[in-house]
Amino acid sequence: MIGIVGGIGPFAGIDLLKKVFNNTLANSDQEHLDTVLLSMSSKIEDRTQYLIGKVKINPGLAIVEVLLQLEKTGATIAGIPCNTAHSEKIFNVIQLGLEKAKSNIKVLNMIDETVFFIARNYTNITKVGVLSTTGTYNSNIYPSSLRSKGYEVIVPSQEMQENLIHPAIYHPVYGIKAESNLIHPQARENLLKGISYLKEQGAQAVILGCTEIPLVIKEPKINDLITIDPTNVLARALIYKENPKKLKPL
Repeated sequence: MIGIVGGIGPFAGIDLLKKVFNNTLANSDQEHLDTVLLSMSSKIEDRTQYLIGKVKINPGLAIVEVLLQLEKTGATIAGIPCNTAHSEKIFNVIQLGLEKAKSNIKVLNMIDETVFFIARNYTNITKVGVLSTTGTYNSNIYPSSLRSKGYEVIVPSQEMQENLIHPAIYHPVYGIKAESNLIHPQARENLLKGISYLKEQGAQAVILGCTEIPLVIKEPKINDLITIDPTNVLARALIYKENPKKLKPL
């Protein structure tokens, strides 16, 4: 059974579940893979707020509890649809917590899977842009993983990150977390400006490095710039690890 840690954010968990179904070879209800989503957003502290020092409790502690609950329901493999949760300060706590609990559930690393996906499917790409929350931006998780594979990494300027990209996700009026069902046009406008900036700086592809961003940017390309959706990558990786025969070809 595939397990999904929901609630970080809630719509991102639903998006991962949907993409697991969308990428599964199935002609009937019964041919889909068994999947369980546990959304406990009230228990998990905001990842960016923790990383920038505004929250004291490491959200990884609650994520471990969710993963253990998923394991009790029968999940053997799990995905965490939150890029920021894969920062070293959080993900290490998750791994240590599972080890301490002697858990056997396998948690895929969304960041590594995304970089592997680019390397396998876009062999001509050498310059990759990244859009993300400020927590992910500051923790350098995508640049570190990408550079280890030889990619040149392009990110927004600090000013653009603080004034356009992070507000597109977190602004209390127009941010995606506040308006996940009916996306505010300001959020999309901010993100499109970020994508244009990355292209101007030479990016050949852009990683939508916050699981809320693919709720707004759904096109496979924006102005000829390839968009990489880590949620979809994670969905495909979960299917492949659970049962490779059930994975739809790209």
